[in-house]
Amino acid sequence: MSRSVGVVIPAYHPDVDRLGAYVRALHNAVDPEVIRVELDAATPAVRDRIEDLPVTLHEASRRRGKGAAITAGFEALSAEVDVLAFADADGSTPAPSIADVLRPVVAGDADLAAGSRRHPEATVESHQTVARRYLGDGFAWLARRLLDVHLYDYQCGAKALTSDAWDRIRPHLHEPGFAWDIELLAVADAVGCHVVEVPVVWEDRPESTVSPVRTTLRLARGLVVSRHRAKLLRNDRLHSLLDRPRDSTPALVEREHR
Repeated sequence: MSRSVGVVIPAYHPDVDRLGAYVRALHNAVDPEVIRVELDAATPAVRDRIEDLPVTLHEASRRRGKGAAITAGFEALSAEVDVLAFADADGSTPAPSIADVLRPVVAGDADLAAGSRRHPEATVESHQTVARRYLGDGFAWLARRLLDVHLYDYQCGAKALTSDAWDRIRPHLHEPGFAWDIELLAVADAVGCHVVEVPVVWEDRPESTVSPVRTTLRLARGLVVSRHRAKLLRNDRLHSLLDRPRDSTPALVEREHR
């Protein structure tokens, strides 16, 4: 790859054996300059085992949330590499698909590429439960109607963007949890980034600790807030009138550097 790449993996209670195999696969498929694991609230035994992997490890004593962890990783790497990417620690998006997501960004054909499980050309090797699938499909349907960036899938744990795009997006990200993906895409589109969607191979991990109903409700709130923030960036008159500056939280990068 002609541009240097850094990959961030947010990890909370990871399966270390699976993570290790995934890290090795990423090194083979992507050949990144660095893989940085952002580890939250781990036991010493887990930390010690991850330290033995070919990664840069950064540990937080508390659970920060997926978005806050990725933001911290991107902040640490953005001055070192040309392209930033993240992947979920469970390896549900295999390493060759991460390479596919990186390709248009590395080639200069996109500012941001979003992996997609719901793209017509995606390959789903193991399906979610019926309840999780319906909740996910319903959320994607709603997001396509509320956001100006129209994708099949907003939540797939595989995205890549240039460091320059990150510089434009980073001051406007506030969501620390799973809604970070939605906000990232909404803001990227609002600040003029060229966003593409890349079909991936994907395998559901049923042992995930994520509660589908509770997470979907949080995502719905995050979707509404992300739409509002993106509209503000577009100087939308109605949303400017509705804005309540006193209620806004600091951006994640401001919290990261405090």
